Amino acid sequence: MPITPANGLSADTAAVPSPEDSAEPIMLELVDEDGRTIGTAEKLSAHIAPGKLHRAFSVFLFDDEGRLLLQRRALEKYHSPGVWSNTCCGHPYPGEPPFVAAARRTGEELGIAPALLREAGTVRYNHPDPDSGLVEQEYNHLFVGIVRAEPRPAPEEIAETAFVTPAELDALRARFPFSAWFMTVLDAARPVVREVTGDAAGW
Repeated sequence: MPITPANGLSADTAAVPSPEDSAEPIMLELVDEDGRTIGTAEKLSAHIAPGKLHRAFSVFLFDDEGRLLLQRRALEKYHSPGVWSNTCCGHPYPGEPPFVAAARRTGEELGIAPALLREAGTVRYNHPDPDSGLVEQEYNHLFVGIVRAEPRPAPEEIAETAFVTPAELDALRARFPFSAWFMTVLDAARPVVREVTGDAAGW
């Protein structure tokens, strides 16, 4: 289970500013319990307890051996810093299709484009983060895919990455904290994960 520290992006990639770094407030899409858009809210305000239900996405990318690409969130993140989590997660901008947002954010955070990306359903959850006091009230669109390029994580987003088997994931979870939502989104995505990785991968 090699763990790769984030060393920053290449010079040509780093020159492109990320929308996440904009001085403008980042707006999220608020939804009802059926995932229908009902308005917008500023990103941080949507996560202040008790939280506002908003649209989100989670990405699970695997290599050709069926190992899951994990990231450890950067220590500078306002929410759940320094914990391990799935390949990529975030929020579409208002009006942005979740699939487009998932591909965009994977490129921004990891410097890679999936070789395959499939929709894997949705899951709704309410997960308080005990350390920050923030709340994840999310209607989450799930995506599963294959990656064949070497990750080039943005250090302001990701501290390190690792490709893991199911057994290595269990060992990592026994030693280190993971995001509050990790197992919820992984379990919800498992049927498509198994279709993409095959029975031999063990997911």
